[in-house]
Amino acid sequence: MTKTIKTPLVFACGTLMPNRFMLAPMTNTQSHKDGTLSNDEFNWLTMRSKGGFGLTMTCAAHVQKIGKGFKGQLGIFSDIHIEGHKRLVDGIKKEGSVAVIQLHHAGMRSPEDVIGEQPVSPSKVEKHNARALTLEEVHKLREDFIDAAIRAQKSGYDGVEVHGAHGYILTQFLSADINKRKDNYGGNLNNRARLIFEIVEGIRKACGAQFLIGVRLSPERFGMQLDEVKTVAQQLIDTNQIDFLDISLWDVFKTPEDDAFQNKSLLSHFEELDFKNVKWTVAGKINSAQDVQKVLETKVDFVTIGHSAILHHDFPKQVIADPNFTPKETPVSISYLKKEGLGDDFIDYMKRRDGFVKE
Repeated sequence: MTKTIKTPLVFACGTLMPNRFMLAPMTNTQSHKDGTLSNDEFNWLTMRSKGGFGLTMTCAAHVQKIGKGFKGQLGIFSDIHIEGHKRLVDGIKKEGSVAVIQLHHAGMRSPEDVIGEQPVSPSKVEKHNARALTLEEVHKLREDFIDAAIRAQKSGYDGVEVHGAHGYILTQFLSADINKRKDNYGGNLNNRARLIFEIVEGIRKACGAQFLIGVRLSPERFGMQLDEVKTVAQQLIDTNQIDFLDISLWDVFKTPEDDAFQNKSLLSHFEELDFKNVKWTVAGKINSAQDVQKVLETKVDFVTIGHSAILHHDFPKQVIADPNFTPKETPVSISYLKKEGLGDDFIDYMKRRDGFVKE
């Protein structure tokens, strides 16, 4: 390996990550109804910091009340959230982990029964009963992402990740299938990507050069075209405004769905980018120690762990101690998950995943 799992990583902004493990931003449905932090969410996240994750990322935290994507979601849209975030940041940093919050808005994927009104999207989407944002509302959305980052910095976070993946509102803007706007935020790729770039630029300007900024993108699904996502990724690198790119590949070892790109794996396609001084992480079925090693033998700088982090709060420590470590097989018992720091709401959420929780 050209880099080891224990090698510290220094981002362009100066933040030091003590190893190559990032906790994936995972939906856990454990926050209070108003978006404030609960003890269960605090315990779940700080237990992962204690377990050796060099960077601990929160679940997606919504930047507007109307952007809530699921019950029990953590909020960052109001100052009422700051007190809980300060407590969480202190708990994460106490363990020597980098504290990052993911900024999110679900857009058309905000359930009406959760937000209590019609969801919004770049354009009208009948399937989701979503209405189109006005131009004024697009500008307000941009400012609310930036304000959420300022709030995060006040709370003590080392940085933020802008969630532009998985079919949420920034993906909806990027997608030519969903975004049918006729103004500067629709049409060609530069226009469809405009909002992401304005948000990143605004966060950098407001929070300064030493604040860690990442962007999450995902190729495929929700109208994402591989070549377009690669173009946006390279443009984000070239702006010299971000510190890391988080590419969610669904499965890091799969080949693209598009016939035109099946000559190599999705990961290999992104290896073609010129990352310059931007660090790169990937997510998607990196479950065992051998998977971690295989990924780090590529141009990837650090790995993002989801599934195995649920099963083992100390997955990084286990992998560092044993290069052949494999996670516990599922299904697992409720008592096992409680021991690993999951609250009742998170366990109920995981029951939706086939074969994960033993009934």
